[in-house]
Amino acid sequence: MKRFVEGEDRRQATLLPECLDDYVTQDNPVRVIEVFIDELDLGAMGFAGVVPEATGRPAYHPATLLKIYLYGYLNRIQSSRRLERETQRNIELMWLTGRLMPDFKTIADFRRDNGPAIRAACAQFVVLCRQLNLFTRAVVAIDGSKFKAVNTRDKNFTVTKVAKRIEQVEASIARYLAALDRADRQDDDVAEAKTVRLKEKIEGLRRQMQSLKEMGKQVEAAPDKQVSLTDPDARSMATSGKGTGIVGYNVQMAVDAEHHLIVAHEVTNIGSDRAQLTSMGQRARDATGCEEITVLADRGYYNGDEVLACEGSGVLPCIPKTQTSGNAKRGLFTVADFIYDAGNDRYTCPAGKHLTRGKVRSDRRDDIDHYRNLTACSSCALKPRCTPDKHKRLKRWEHEGVLDKMQDRLDRLPDAMTIRRQTVEHPFGTLKAWMGSTHFLTKTLENVKTEMSLQVLAYNMKRMINIFGVKPLMTAIAA
Repeated sequence: MKRFVEGEDRRQATLLPECLDDYVTQDNPVRVIEVFIDELDLGAMGFAGVVPEATGRPAYHPATLLKIYLYGYLNRIQSSRRLERETQRNIELMWLTGRLMPDFKTIADFRRDNGPAIRAACAQFVVLCRQLNLFTRAVVAIDGSKFKAVNTRDKNFTVTKVAKRIEQVEASIARYLAALDRADRQDDDVAEAKTVRLKEKIEGLRRQMQSLKEMGKQVEAAPDKQVSLTDPDARSMATSGKGTGIVGYNVQMAVDAEHHLIVAHEVTNIGSDRAQLTSMGQRARDATGCEEITVLADRGYYNGDEVLACEGSGVLPCIPKTQTSGNAKRGLFTVADFIYDAGNDRYTCPAGKHLTRGKVRSDRRDDIDHYRNLTACSSCALKPRCTPDKHKRLKRWEHEGVLDKMQDRLDRLPDAMTIRRQTVEHPFGTLKAWMGSTHFLTKTLENVKTEMSLQVLAYNMKRMINIFGVKPLMTAIAA
């Protein structure tokens, strides 16, 4: 008696189902891809090749290639060569494409040549989510994360790196010259052979030195003092680990706090988040269709000018203030210990004295006011805990009231940062897991934006399938 599950003889002739549809169940997610793309107006979005040419070889319809890409990104297959292989062996892709099998170059060229249209398709899925009333809470969390580009750190140059490498090459040349001098004082054949090798190494190092000097000129001429050789748009960026960094891109995301859908995203090669609040807030507000939206972000986005730009635009940021002073750790008073009275335009210090605004703005910026009380400070018993100077002087930005309003909003939402962390950090981790250790496969900022849009579209579609289920989502898309 057989004790194992037995397979069929591969030489046994069988009658397979005549209909390819029999291989794909009714609740297979691939059917959602079919319905969604068939409902898109690809011509209006800007896809090339929607109208066939009158002459020449027939081309693949852009819908077919878009389906291949969306299926691939849903199943962690981003490479055009791997997608080519999948069209030849994957039954779901055979069903989706009608057994069409484009070669890898056709697949890759489609992604490269239809970047704006692919990004529009991603945005259209967010519009679908809005039409299904999924953004009623009007709260989003934004954050940025660094994704690796197709550019190693050795192929990225900054002013500091070029100077350091020149110093290393100079030290190597000096070491070899010293060895050459010692070899010249010897008369045997071994010394002669050694001299030849040393001269070759020195010549190679001098060529390397010349290349580094040329690279130094390019770096100095670059607007941001960086040059990347493999991907010219990639930039060296610091990461959270001490002494670490990558050459890549800063991906910005705004994620809906209720259903954890990515409502807006952007890719930039600027490593800091400080200038991204306004643009991401506006993108999120426009995508959700809400008149007013609350935006949760971490301290990396704290920027007075950005918060001011959000004022009156329907974007209500909630960002904790950056901790730039070490006074609290030293047991000294901080700015938070001085209470501002807007009605009387003055501060009250911990000793109960009033600091009033000076008549002249003496700061480098002409929008900074100074508050002080010379008389009270001179005889104050708390002065050792307040300031080492003759008197305490507080600076106040003329638009500080906007920051005070934001702090009030944050005080009314004590769990805001917990919600932010639970909302926006998970999608980043999921997408990086899907992309693998290499992250982006394409080069240049525009192509990377297209690649990221495909990732976001796949993420949102999978999230919607989990929320609705396959059949209800298909019905909603076709409605």
